Amino acid sequence: MQASKTENRRKAEPFYWLSVAKPRTSSEIVNEARDALQTVKTQRPFTPTDEQRKLFGSQSSRCSQNRRPVCFSLGTSSSDSSESRPNSGVRLSPLTHKPVVIISEKKDDAASVFHPTPPADAAEVRKVSSACKGLFRTPSLKDLFSAKVVPLDQNEVKLDFEEPPMMMNSLDKSNNNCLAEQKLYTSFNDESRQVICNEHTSRSGSEDSMEGTPANFSLQQQGESDQMEEPGKKSSQLRTSGQKRRVTGLKDETRINEWEEEDFFWHTRILPILHELEKKDNIEHLCLTCTKLHQALGDGNMLGKRFKRRNILLKTLYKLVDIDSDPLSLKLAKIILAMKVDGKNLLSVCKLAFKICRNENNYFIIQNDTLLDYLLQVLWNEDLQTNHEALVYCMAAIKVMSEKEALRFKMVSKGAIEMFLELMKQINNIKEHDTYFSKLGHLLVQLTATLRILANCALSRRQLSPSAAIPELCVALEQRSSDKDVCIWIVSVLSKLSTYNDFCAALADCSRCYIVFLALLNKYQKQQDLVVRIIFILGNLTARNDQSREQFFKEKESINTLTSLFQTYYELDLNALTWHHDRKGKNQPKYPSEAEDVLIKLMRVLANLSVHPKVGAALAAAHPVVGLLVTVLEYKSVDACEELVINAATTINNLSYYQVENSAVQEKQLHIAEMLLKLLMSDNMDVVVEAVRVFGNLSQYHEIRDFIMQKKIYKFVIALLDSKNREVCFPACGVLLNLTVDENKRAFLMEEGGIGKLIDCLQDFGPADWQLSCLICKTLWNYSENMASAASCFGGNTNALLMLLTALLDEEVELECSLDKGIKDCQRVYWEREFKPVAEKLLDRIQSHHSSS
Repeated sequence: MQASKTENRRKAEPFYWLSVAKPRTSSEIVNEARDALQTVKTQRPFTPTDEQRKLFGSQSSRCSQNRRPVCFSLGTSSSDSSESRPNSGVRLSPLTHKPVVIISEKKDDAASVFHPTPPADAAEVRKVSSACKGLFRTPSLKDLFSAKVVPLDQNEVKLDFEEPPMMMNSLDKSNNNCLAEQKLYTSFNDESRQVICNEHTSRSGSEDSMEGTPANFSLQQQGESDQMEEPGKKSSQLRTSGQKRRVTGLKDETRINEWEEEDFFWHTRILPILHELEKKDNIEHLCLTCTKLHQALGDGNMLGKRFKRRNILLKTLYKLVDIDSDPLSLKLAKIILAMKVDGKNLLSVCKLAFKICRNENNYFIIQNDTLLDYLLQVLWNEDLQTNHEALVYCMAAIKVMSEKEALRFKMVSKGAIEMFLELMKQINNIKEHDTYFSKLGHLLVQLTATLRILANCALSRRQLSPSAAIPELCVALEQRSSDKDVCIWIVSVLSKLSTYNDFCAALADCSRCYIVFLALLNKYQKQQDLVVRIIFILGNLTARNDQSREQFFKEKESINTLTSLFQTYYELDLNALTWHHDRKGKNQPKYPSEAEDVLIKLMRVLANLSVHPKVGAALAAAHPVVGLLVTVLEYKSVDACEELVINAATTINNLSYYQVENSAVQEKQLHIAEMLLKLLMSDNMDVVVEAVRVFGNLSQYHEIRDFIMQKKIYKFVIALLDSKNREVCFPACGVLLNLTVDENKRAFLMEEGGIGKLIDCLQDFGPADWQLSCLICKTLWNYSENMASAASCFGGNTNALLMLLTALLDEEVELECSLDKGIKDCQRVYWEREFKPVAEKLLDRIQSHHSSS
């Protein structure tokens, strides 16, 4: 019955006959058949209802319902919002096994290519296919392929569509026949050629549910069935319908041609290369063959998801992954990534890429290859929610690459910095209540670790916009405050960037940064690697201006938090000293120790804060703060930790400047002076200078001046005037100035040769430093307050002093000392406002007593 039915249909449908005098196009044949059907048949062709049309919907619309959202690709725009990409990550763990070979993927790989639905009758499929292909077949195509059967991958994903209930039985029966035929790739011949569909096979209706010829089926296949017509429609509508059918027929023919070309290319170019790979010869030959395969796939436009024999190719490639060769694995990874795999296949290939990158011996082959390009595309294109674990390994591989200068340059040139910031922004858009929030921390660890490496490179810093990077880092730090690893890496990036003015200014503009830093210090008080970096950042911020100092000081519990940290790490340092002392010199601790490093940076923050007048006055009255500073001078020697002692002395010096009620510095001034005396005995000149500076402020108090005279510290201070160093002479002159306030202490200047040394300093530094010159003149003014004559007061230095003062008061001398306009203007202000008034009075006093004598 089936055979006779087929024979009758062939007689009634002339477009199946190939033996015509003049070859015609398939479009002409199909249109002639449709016209014949329209004129011969009296019954209107079957038109599906709205419910039935679901079966014949366009392939693109059906695919879109089953595909995950597509992320926009690198360098192109996309309608998908990047903010809607849910994401997650897994903690990076050592790769202890080979990548798992998984060929079947859990998603629709069919892209947007239309897959025709086979008719109900398998025999009809072969006839239609044979007729259409015969029209466009080249004479030699017939004998190109052997009859060898190539089985399809058994793990193909089948795409099912919604079907009307009344058509289920007939559809299932015909569908089974079609699927059975599609299990084999057969050779092409004139008698029967099967249309080889893609990996996804859609269901079709049966012969009974489709009235009319294959022309009608082709129309319904595209979802272009006409609506039920009302009586009296104009003939123009029929012509329009015929035109639509002709366009559809042309599209079908184009697709058939494309499939034929792909089949031809597969058998002639790709299969021979795959056979070579299956031989598994030496590694060098396999690498060359993989390169040839990659090139051939590109030439045939077979890279990506649209290639219908993709699973066969991937299965062959994954078998080669077991070969322990990084150069070969690199070739395989690039091809697999170019095939746009996802799911577990993507995870496996990203693990493979990370394994290759972390081997130092592979640096040169990676440097001269394009693996970085493929990894950046994965990072940019893949969905964070679907492939979060794969992205962790992808980012880890990129992080390893970023450690090499040449690869860092490639990253920057390819816009990787902007890509990383965009990825961080997408992660920040996922809130804490989201299911994937915690998993994203693992990806963020790798991302921020990469940014830390790039922050150390001047080229990449120029691409890292402060206004874009700093706010996102602060948001991530606040959101991830419970993830210690993420916090450490973000703070590490900020600590590096805060050493540069533009980044530090951007960080200061983040209003909540101080709140976040204080919260982290309280939460992770004993986490030294995190604490020391946050304190370092605060030191950089408070070094900028008074606004930053005041803003931090006003935050709740800011000073109490610093005091608590001070106490914690002071105790840790004491315990460490005791432990090493008990071991009698074995395994000497490094300098500075972790506890000392925190204390050093804490001292710096307090010193910077105390520059602000209101903050400094408040800190000077804070007994816990001053008490801890004194404790540092008590238990820590210069030899043990020089920087810590210097910072503590500097902080005490800043606080001693403020004369406030209930001053803790004033209350402990004698004890502080005792500690400073030990510092003066040090061989370290930096320590000595800091101690003298503190004495310069503390000598405002009568008790300290008596202490200086009693301990003969003034002799040491006078000796410092011979240093010819401005940084040393300035604080020494400050101490001598305060000592000359007391009349009974002025004689020491003449006894120790102090007058001559002061005049020498005035001569050495006068025109170059009007502040120091003013300080010297004030000291001589105090000293000469009750002099009887110039000779008795200044001795043999009187004439030299007169000549020097006269010369320094000459405005032309003042102008000659200036180097440029900025310095000239600044020096002129000091000369006019500070030096000139004091020097003129001193000159008048000396001249009046000198003439009388």
